[in-house]
Amino acid sequence: MTLLQLAIGTVNDVVDAPADAGRKPGKPIPAGLVAVETARSAAIGLALVGTLLAATVSLPLAVLAIVVLGIGIWYDLRLKGTAWSWLPFAVGIPILPVYGWLGATGSLEPAFAVLVPAAVAGGAALAISNSLVDVERDIDAGRSSVAARLGPVRAAGIATALVAGVGAAATATAWLAGATAVELVALLGLGALALLAAAVAPGRPAADREWAWRIEAVALGGMAVLWIAAVLGRA
Repeated sequence: MTLLQLAIGTVNDVVDAPADAGRKPGKPIPAGLVAVETARSAAIGLALVGTLLAATVSLPLAVLAIVVLGIGIWYDLRLKGTAWSWLPFAVGIPILPVYGWLGATGSLEPAFAVLVPAAVAGGAALAISNSLVDVERDIDAGRSSVAARLGPVRAAGIATALVAGVGAAATATAWLAGATAVELVALLGLGALALLAAAVAPGRPAADREWAWRIEAVALGGMAVLWIAAVLGRA
């Protein structure tokens, strides 16, 4: 999965290289640290090796690896910078815990009936928050995005509501599963951190919004790990 994500990220940098030359000249390709041809070859190699490694575990895992790769490339080539840019995140992020658990155990627990919908909401929230980082530049350049289409204030409100829903679902189900007080406090703390990050005012500088998005992503990821340990660890 690490190799597959690296492949997706590399394709993203190749696609964005012309625009990054003016907006983000410090990135590897615009800075001249990596040639476009080298990046393309690396993306192909990473994708192939990642898929082959999955195939050594099981056929279902290999199929899931191909699905993940397809979703990521679909985002890179078609949906990035459009009003539908949130969709690959909402679909792709829930696959990550499914991939890990299926690869490790060969089956899925009933608790995934809660985890997958929560991950869909979390993925959509992250995509909307990410689109808020460059919303002014997207609007000025005539590019569409979910934040540009909804408006910054409404987009931030939806992202915040989605994060709040994820936090409430995670904490409630962990409590019902018998999580300890320490686990519940940690979930609440990470949920509050993600909520504050998602609620950063759209009028703040782009650099502040980018840091808020990173904090939101880390906090939601931490919640996922903690929830899996608290709920699935007792399954």
